[in-house]
Formats: sequence, structure tokens, C-alpha cells
Amino acid sequence: MKRISALLLTFIFIFAIAFSQQSKLTKAPNFSLKTKDGKIVELAKLKGKVVLVNFWATWCPPCRAEIPDFIKVYNEYKSKGFEIVGIALDRGGWSVVTPFVEKNKINYPVVMGDMKIVKAYGGIEAIPTSFFIDKNGNIADRHMGMIMKSDLEKKINSLLK
Repeated sequence: MKRISALLLTFIFIFAIAFSQQSKLTKAPNFSLKTKDGKIVELAKLKGKVVLVNFWATWCPPCRAEIPDFIKVYNEYKSKGFEIVGIALDRGGWSVVTPFVEKNKINYPVVMGDMKIVKAYGGIEAIPTSFFIDKNGNIADRHMGMIMKSDLEKKINSLLK
């Protein structure tokens, strides 16, 4: 009898852990922000795609270092249902961001962020900070710091399945 009770408790414990992992998925806060060209990027309209929301700034060395890999990965995975939205947090606004985007030939949408979007995403403690949004619009993962290309591709592939 003790053995059955122990097995039952173990099963309940494992089920509770699995259920709590599922319930940790939270809906990504929607945003509607403009690119330098005035095009509106709305997260809700990207539902059905895997989205990397990347908070960054032009003055941030790790941010600048990961951009070339973002460009390559975007070229490779965009047709497979992957999107990147770069949210620039530069105080200088578009006057600083636009020349940087053009010089570095950033091929994914870049928008200007503000305190409202930073707060909506729980406060950004450091940049770069990236959020992986699954096809259902849930935050699947948060990554603080520079993302290595191999890690980025692993995460994208797991979410595209």
C-alpha cells in the first residue's frame, strides 16, 4: 500500500511540474511601433510566426556584435516563418539609429522603443535582451546578453516545429 501511495504521489508531483511549466507561458505584450519609414510593426499581426523581439542600442558593443548574425539568420529563416523586430532604445532617436541601420544593412524591421514598451516587457535590466515569441504569441524564452548564432538557430528550430 505504501508503495502504491508513493507511486501515486510521484505521479502527481511529476504531473504538477509538467503543468506548471505549461502555465508559465505568458502572452507577449502587444505593441504597435513605427519603423523609420513610418511602417507600423504590430506584434499581434505576426501571430503564426516565431518572433525574436530584440531590445538593443547603437552604443552597445554586444548589441552591435550580434547584429551580423541576426541578419544572416533572418535571411535563412524568414521564409520558414521567422521574424525579428529590433527595438532600439537609443536616446538620440532616429537621428542616431537610421544611419546605423543603413550602414549595417539591417534587413529586419527596426522600431524605436520607449519606457512604455520596456515596462510592458517587465523592465529591461540590460541590453541586449531578447524575447523569443512562439507561433501562438507567447513568450517562450528570454535571453539577456548577446546570443550566439548557434544558440539562436537552435531556439528558432525548436519553436518552428
